[in-house]
Amino acid sequence: MRRAEIRMQDLRAGTLVETESGYSFSYEQAYLARTQSKAVSATLPLSETEYTSPVLFPFFDGLIPEGWLLDVAADNWKLDRRDRMGLLLTCCMDCIGAVSVHPAGE
Repeated sequence: MRRAEIRMQDLRAGTLVETESGYSFSYEQAYLARTQSKAVSATLPLSETEYTSPVLFPFFDGLIPEGWLLDVAADNWKLDRRDRMGLLLTCCMDCIGAVSVHPAGE
């Protein structure tokens, strides 16, 4: 099981977890309690309910590089292009936009 900390403008917004049966995403209670908090995606609105999916949520999958940039990342870090969570954890700490992905505990 792998975990990722999802940050919104450097604030810890939630946790993405990869399990044997798929993926789950849940917002942090402290993030939900803030009046100015925004959803990380329109497809993952602010909610206390945990979201689950058998595949990586399209929003997070869309953060992963494509094309030649994916080739560079996979070759340099020796990553399997089919390991979406591995790519997300390795390549998405400094994304364009407000959302970033960090290995849990960092």
